[in-house]
Formats: sequence, structure tokens, C-alpha cells
Amino acid sequence: MTAHVPSVLFVCVHNAGRSQMAAGFLRHLAGDSVRVLSAGSEPAEHLNPVAVEAMREKGIDITDSQPSLLSPDDVRGSDVVVTMGCGDTCPVFPGTRYEDWALDDPAGQPLEVVRGVRDEIERRIRLLVASLNLG
Repeated sequence: MTAHVPSVLFVCVHNAGRSQMAAGFLRHLAGDSVRVLSAGSEPAEHLNPVAVEAMREKGIDITDSQPSLLSPDDVRGSDVVVTMGCGDTCPVFPGTRYEDWALDDPAGQPLEVVRGVRDEIERRIRLLVASLNLG
């Protein structure tokens, strides 16, 4: 019997900054022990270049990621859904664990500000990994 691999979905409005950084940290810290998804209610065309640079400083490359549109199937198929300022646009399904992380939006912010958001995301991802017993 194959062990269940938990699925975590990160959602923000543009899927260009916060949710992409969170997904990058979780992939980096948990590897193949978790399925990582990220999406936005109104996805941007490109990643926030300052978020990409902030993650690069931590040795994590998120340049291959693309903002994508949130789908109810992504939410339904996830064990944990972490929202970051998407308000009521995220559908809710019974049996799914939801967390809402109040984080500043890095859009239009200088690197110094984005570093603080990045570091808070990393702290929360480490707690999430511990709560899922992933390592």
C-alpha cells in the first residue's frame, strides 16, 4: 500500500509573489513528500521579479513557475489550502484544512520589504512542514 502524499495549495490574488514564494519554500524543504500547488483568483502574466530575487537570495529558484488560475478541482484535491489575501474567492469544501495567512502583498515593494515577507513565509512553511510530519 502506498502512503498518502499530502497536497498543499497556496492561493493569493495574482499568484505572482506570496503564493509562489510559499510553494518554492515547501518544495525546497519537503521535496517529494508533498504535492505543492499554487494559484490565484486573478493571476498575473508573470512572476513578481522582486519575489524571484528574494527567493534566489535563499538559494531557491522559482523562475520556472507560472501564475495560474485557481480552480475548484485544485481546492477539492488538496489536503491543506493556505490563502493569502484572496478573500472570499477561494471555494470551501468540507474535510479540507484551511489556513489564512495575513501577509503583506509584495507587489510594487522594494527588495528590502519583500525580504521581510519572504522570511515570514519561510517561518510559516517550517511550521506547516512540522504539522504535516514531513520532516
